Amino acid sequence: MIKLVGVEKTLGGQPVLRGVDLEIPPGKLTTIIGRSGEGKSVLLKHMIGLFKPDRGEVWVDDVEISRLKGTALNDARKRFAMLFQGAALFDSLTVFDNVAFPLREKLGLSESDVKRRVGEKLDQVGLTGMGHKFPAELSGGMKKRAGLARALVMEPEILLIDEPTTGLDPLMAKTIHDLIVAMHKTFGFTAVMVSHEIPEIFAISDWVAILKEGKIAAMAPSQEFQQTTDPGILEFISVGGTVALVHAVREG
Repeated sequence: MIKLVGVEKTLGGQPVLRGVDLEIPPGKLTTIIGRSGEGKSVLLKHMIGLFKPDRGEVWVDDVEISRLKGTALNDARKRFAMLFQGAALFDSLTVFDNVAFPLREKLGLSESDVKRRVGEKLDQVGLTGMGHKFPAELSGGMKKRAGLARALVMEPEILLIDEPTTGLDPLMAKTIHDLIVAMHKTFGFTAVMVSHEIPEIFAISDWVAILKEGKIAAMAPSQEFQQTTDPGILEFISVGGTVALVHAVREG
């Protein structure tokens, strides 16, 4: 469904993506891992057209979106939704109005239809009865749920998820992961997630790819990925698992 061919990007004079080749399988949950600063979030923003590559191509089915502008690019983006790292909620709007925002802006639905669809999504992410609250009144986990509800309210074909568990304790991180998996199974969208949660992501992902030195160093089905013999990737996985264990012990 999504294909990147030789994508290069330099930001602030520093090369970030150095020729990324990547194919995202349709209908699956693919997680991209890698060290901090490798450009994982930059990669996501290329997929949705927020960044244009300096070189290379970004395809969504048979459309090369990196060359699109204006209405054509907006039409291509209608297939996407994005769950940002900090949920990106509007502080001045209630949870209900945050989730309703894309419906009102893009679809022009009646208020009764808006109320129905927003209510359904809040129920599905476990925020029943929370629509009247403002973001400042929510816990970190609840903000993530509200952001997910807003991302799903447009019923996207493709969901991009940027570090959904940042700032959460291990128990809440697992809850958010489980919720993402449940929504993926229910709606069948193609999902691309950036995450640092190792080893947890291997249990929830269909495919895993690692971004290393500006390129995709490996990509495979989740269980197969863990059997890699690449020493650099093995070190990254083992160190990540050790750090996760230490955090879990401290939280426990």
